Amino acid sequence: MARASRFVRFRRGITLPILLFIAWEVSSRTGLVDARFLPPLEDVAATAKRELIDNDLIGELGFSLMRNIAGFLIGCVLGIGFASLLALSRIADRLIMPTFNGLKQISLLAWIPLISVWFGFGEQAKIVFVALAAFIPIVLNTYDGMREAPAELLEVARALKFNARQKALRIYIPAAMPSIATGVHLGLIYAWLATVGAEYFLAVGPGVGGLVIAGRERFDMALVMVGVLVLGLVGFTLNRLAYALEAYLLRWRPRQIM
Repeated sequence: MARASRFVRFRRGITLPILLFIAWEVSSRTGLVDARFLPPLEDVAATAKRELIDNDLIGELGFSLMRNIAGFLIGCVLGIGFASLLALSRIADRLIMPTFNGLKQISLLAWIPLISVWFGFGEQAKIVFVALAAFIPIVLNTYDGMREAPAELLEVARALKFNARQKALRIYIPAAMPSIATGVHLGLIYAWLATVGAEYFLAVGPGVGGLVIAGRERFDMALVMVGVLVLGLVGFTLNRLAYALEAYLLRWRPRQIM
């Protein structure tokens, strides 16, 4: 039954992409849309083959993924640490949280000019931008999770005279784990979006974003579509990995019976 249910969900999930590809092919082949703007799937497949064999598409993707992972890990570690400080320290919460709540309203893209001035236009600036994108959702979710630790558990901790370290490790972090997992999930998704944005808006370098820019400048829409499809597939894969990571982090929770 579980296998059949997964197959039904898979079939439903691929229905819309298949219909979109059919509409794409029919539109470009019949002239409904100018093929210079929406090339046939055959041309896109030929361009993808050329990029894989002659132009090291895998290497370009590798640069993007390394950038993404580095920024995500930095944002994850700093985000959980910073949120823990805010949640466990009343002084830090009162002094820092109002300012953080104001800064988080600023669009992520608005930070690019400052990041480029402070860190340049190279690899360091791109990783900082990705880390910032992951940092914000992780901080917010971790903070909320720790602040919502059950009052009865805190009463037990006071009765047992737990110190600050014991409270953090035995009460706050376990209580916040579902929220932390959600923040990590969102951070992984936002980190990939920021990776694409960093490659597009900062200096052109190795990466899938540079591939899309090269296609735009040469008006090679098949190359642009290859880049877009690769970005979409990687984003989808990362989202599935984020779900798997969230399930792993929360494996101790009893499953809900539908």
